[in-house]
Amino acid sequence: MSRLSRRSFLGLLGVAGAAVAGCGLGSASGQTGEQLTSALPLPKPFRVPLPVPPVAKPMGKDLYQITQRMAQAEILPGVRTPILGYDGIFPGPTIETRRGRPVIVRHRNELHVPTVVHLHGGHTPHEHDGWPLDLVLPVGNTRDWRSGHGLTGDTVEGERDYRYPMDQRAATLWYHDHRMDFTGPAVYRGLAGFHLVRDEIEDALPLPSGDRELPLMICDRAFAEDGSFRYPSLDQEMRSVPGVEDEWMEGVLGDVVLVNGAPWPVHEVDAARYRLRLLNASNARRYRIALTVPNGPDLPLTQIGSDGGLLAAPVRHQAIEMAPAERFDVVVDFSELPVGTEVTMVNGLGSGGTANVMRFTVVRQAADDSRIPDRLAEFERLTPPPGAPVRTFRFTRGRTNDHTGWTINGRPFHPATSLADSRLGEVETWRFVSDVHHPVHVHLDPFQVLRRSGRAPRPYDTGWKDTVDVRPAEVVEVAVRFTDYRGAFVMHCHNLEHEDMAMMATVTVS
Repeated sequence: MSRLSRRSFLGLLGVAGAAVAGCGLGSASGQTGEQLTSALPLPKPFRVPLPVPPVAKPMGKDLYQITQRMAQAEILPGVRTPILGYDGIFPGPTIETRRGRPVIVRHRNELHVPTVVHLHGGHTPHEHDGWPLDLVLPVGNTRDWRSGHGLTGDTVEGERDYRYPMDQRAATLWYHDHRMDFTGPAVYRGLAGFHLVRDEIEDALPLPSGDRELPLMICDRAFAEDGSFRYPSLDQEMRSVPGVEDEWMEGVLGDVVLVNGAPWPVHEVDAARYRLRLLNASNARRYRIALTVPNGPDLPLTQIGSDGGLLAAPVRHQAIEMAPAERFDVVVDFSELPVGTEVTMVNGLGSGGTANVMRFTVVRQAADDSRIPDRLAEFERLTPPPGAPVRTFRFTRGRTNDHTGWTINGRPFHPATSLADSRLGEVETWRFVSDVHHPVHVHLDPFQVLRRSGRAPRPYDTGWKDTVDVRPAEVVEVAVRFTDYRGAFVMHCHNLEHEDMAMMATVTVS
């Protein structure tokens, strides 16, 4: 993977202390990334109703089919935006499955570019995990899609069946494109959707459900003058070169916040409890989510679940910080608010258009028999035994003979080079060391946060995680255990421009 002409900011190599004295690269507070500005008039916030993605219907017993195709979407009112969409919509359809009931999701590629589908948070065998080189080529297209690195994977034309055992806890998962070098532009243009896993433990809890359970995919985008997504791609069709320009490799930040594909939407709610499944699906932007009420205190967010499912007990937050790919399952109680109250979801790490996310309007009194139990689920603590492996992974900018960009342990991603050889069932300690913000994602199994720079985990680290926000000049230690499936998997930064610029490593499980 050659990266020969990356921007001059890499001359800062060796002076990480100066780079991390603030919050990272880029102009936005709390971010590592560069700001894009939309080139057309933007709508006023809180005018567009919140859309809820449709739930996918199986074609047969435990078989779903999703067609990846280009479409025109009305994201900004009165403006048509070309998207790459699962079933031609953004976000894609929500897939709902049951724990212990295997499913097949058949993806058909009718786009003009190859794709790879990763079930993020899925406990999935290697061959169905979305290995970055296991391409699904466009239907009827015979072009050689190798990106100059001379490497190939398990490439198929037209369709691929992804088989998911679903032997995992109920949780908020999501699926998105994971093609090597091009994840950033593909996700930015629309290839993302929810996948919810349910089980009997969750079913037995008196949590809000039905219309009072809302999946909320939060992301930022910028728009070109013609209404298209504005993204600094070297190649608009993502054909032969890495999908981000040199000066944007820190990360791409938009100036419009979308929730379920709508700009700063509004949603009418009952005076009752609601379950919000929060997902940060941004390429690079971090959020500090809070719920503000006019002339009153902020509404608390009671967390009941994390990336990997239910917590042992609820955790109450006044605000939640979310890095890209993190999920927070929370309950919000609107029941004490008068009809007519407007509750605004704000972003404490944003400014201008990115300071607001969406709004809830309380429109009616209603009966509510839901509640938040004191205990939610049994929770196994992972404790590395004496003598267990301790592995250190340094996420930094780097330069080698043929690469200038982002690295792990000084190396750019090479599929055949493993940076960790782990054994099934063994608990290990992994240390993630950062220069700037890096949301670190591990495939196959979730982990648990043990320490941050020698201190206790942050409140947002609770539960089973598959993505952890590693802040500038920080060391985060996690307990990792892989189960059930052998083979090659990946670990990477989920700032998608960092990932595309080779901040990814192979992990071999045996």
